[in-house]
Amino acid sequence: MEKSKVMQNEKFGEKDFQYIIGNLLRYGVWTSLSVAFIGGIVYLFGHSTDIENYSVFHENDRNIFEVISAVYNGAIQGNGESLIFVGIILLFLTPVLRVLLSLFSFLLEKDYLYVGITLIVIVIILISVSFGFSH
Repeated sequence: MEKSKVMQNEKFGEKDFQYIIGNLLRYGVWTSLSVAFIGGIVYLFGHSTDIENYSVFHENDRNIFEVISAVYNGAIQGNGESLIFVGIILLFLTPVLRVLLSLFSFLLEKDYLYVGITLIVIVIILISVSFGFSH
C-alpha cells in the first residue's frame, strides 16, 4: 500500500522525459526507415524497367510548402517516390521533435538557460527550413 502512495506523489520527471525522448528517437528512425523501404519497393514495382538519364540534372526550385503538399498528395495516391520522401521527412522530423521535447523538459525543470539555448536552436531550424529551398 505504501508504494502506491509514493507512486502517486511522484511527479513527471527528467527520467520520464529521457525515456520518452529515447523512444521517440528509436521509433522515429525505425518508422522512417520502414516508410522509405516500403516506398522503395512500391517505386521499383512501377519503374523496374526504366532507364534513368543521369547526364541531365533538373533542380526543382520550390518552397517547402509546395514540396510537402506534392509529397502528401503523392503518398495518399501510393506513389513510391512520394513515400520515400515521406520517410526522409519523418527522419528529419525525429530530431526536431527531440528538440521540442527537450524544450518542454527544460521548462518543467525551470532551467531557463537551456530553454533559451533550445529556443535558439528551434529558431535556427525554422529559418533553415523556411529559406533552404529557395536560393
